[in-house]
Amino acid sequence: MRDIVMAMTSSRIREVANASLKNPDVLAFWFGESDEVTPRAISDAAVASLNRGETFYGHNLGLQELREALVDYTRKLHGPIGFDRFAVTSSGVNALMLATELLAGADDEVVAVVPVWPNLTQQPTMMGAQVRRIGLRPDARGVWHMDVQAMLDAVTSRTKVLLVNSPNNPTGWTLTRDEQVALLDHCRKTGTWLVADEVYERMWFGPGNCAPSFLDISTPDDRLIVVHSFSKSFLMTGWRLGWMVAPAPAIVQIAKLIEFNTSCAPEFVQRAGLAALSMADDFVPALVARLKACRDLLLSELQALPGVTVAVPQGGLYAFLRIEGQTDSLALAKRLVAEHGLGLAPGLAFGPEGEGWLRWCFASREPQRLRLGVQRLSQALKL
Repeated sequence: MRDIVMAMTSSRIREVANASLKNPDVLAFWFGESDEVTPRAISDAAVASLNRGETFYGHNLGLQELREALVDYTRKLHGPIGFDRFAVTSSGVNALMLATELLAGADDEVVAVVPVWPNLTQQPTMMGAQVRRIGLRPDARGVWHMDVQAMLDAVTSRTKVLLVNSPNNPTGWTLTRDEQVALLDHCRKTGTWLVADEVYERMWFGPGNCAPSFLDISTPDDRLIVVHSFSKSFLMTGWRLGWMVAPAPAIVQIAKLIEFNTSCAPEFVQRAGLAALSMADDFVPALVARLKACRDLLLSELQALPGVTVAVPQGGLYAFLRIEGQTDSLALAKRLVAEHGLGLAPGLAFGPEGEGWLRWCFASREPQRLRLGVQRLSQALKL
């Protein structure tokens, strides 16, 4: 077995979830998904596909109809992008892994904006790359910021890849347009590939239909790969379907990697994705409105608790909070779930930069669950 893999840490979130086994009454807010089920129309499309016998291998890059639908979906948000720049993948995390396999090899330098979902930094580590972590910083209110100059100084001609997740999991931090321009221009000068995890772009609470995207300011030839997923915007976390946008020559190489990884995404799952895109204009804004109501409810309740620091996230599904006097987030999360039935993700799961913080997924179809969760946290803080 490879030493790199043996040295990797298992999911801290799963570790907390395992600590809940002795407590049958748990309010779980640790995973990054809504507790709403996938819309019936999406599931019906998959069932119909199975009933038609669509159970065979497909094109490495995905069904032509789905890629065309993605072109149309993206055009409405970011303007026209060529069909030959799209690849359908078996989940967003699979798209990120494919990008990593394409770009980062042994001893290559990869710079990552952190704290961040751990898969983003562990994938290049598995490939033998050297990951440099450049941290966001919270202010006294709990709002996270990026030092743009520090980031530009970190990315040099030696840097093969810059990894950015915006809107960010777990902090809710989101790149501004000016910050995006600065990063992309700098990567052009250094010859660095920019891999943008934008799976939360529609989970956006600012103006417009989505968060600022690198697709808005890039050219077809830029060394840019943008990764998306059906998981969050269409309540399809368990379906494992994503896509990526990259320069056309890179997509040709991605097709090879898909063949050697998964061969193709299942056709019946892609048919479900087609159904999701067909209802996007109405479904996604309604979902985001529900999420905003949940965010506002949870934040108002949390901000009323003494000793709790939490800022209103610009995007994503998460409140990232800090409790005065608590520095061991893993131990705290285990205690909360075991003794109080409150399941939160420890900030340590997102790297040392998140230590001392907790992540709370507020995507709940029943707002009362959020209120009850805050009540349990309040009770824990009084002990």
